[in-house]
Amino acid sequence: MNNEEHKIILMLKQGENAAYKYIYDHHYALLCAIANEYLQDSFLAKTIVEDLIFHLWEKRDTLTITSSLRAYLVRSVRNRSINHLNLQREKVETNFSEITPSEEIKIHTSLALDYPSAILLENELEEKINQAIENLPTETKAVFKMSRYEDKGYKQIANETGISVNTVKYHIKKALTLLKQDLSKYL
Repeated sequence: MNNEEHKIILMLKQGENAAYKYIYDHHYALLCAIANEYLQDSFLAKTIVEDLIFHLWEKRDTLTITSSLRAYLVRSVRNRSINHLNLQREKVETNFSEITPSEEIKIHTSLALDYPSAILLENELEEKINQAIENLPTETKAVFKMSRYEDKGYKQIANETGISVNTVKYHIKKALTLLKQDLSKYL
């Protein structure tokens, strides 16, 4: 760390505006570009960088920077960007794990209402999916429908049909394999 950076860090710790101006003038554009590389959203990238700079002001009393100021800022922006992406991924995974297949179809259909061609494609795909399901072997089709459309668990299906849980798993796997084959040109 050179003397100028050491001086800037001391000014940051003292809450001097000149230090924050220095960061904006010398590092802001680079930090935004780095955040944008991760986030692919310039507004969000600017928000992450501005939050980091505000955080520096909030934590100025306990601020400890042992590397160069630029290295510290770059590492902080990188970590904040990755943390944001991880949080978003967790939210998406949580939200989609709670959606049943029938709700998922409703969501896609409601999104498609703004695009007439999408509605036609959606209807065609739904028809092909229904046709492929109807072409499944009888017992496989029944187990698959109970699982996907009635949201029943493997144990419940096994109890209702009088087959073992492993047989239920077999039928689900078989149904998914056959559907994947039948619908391969749409996937």
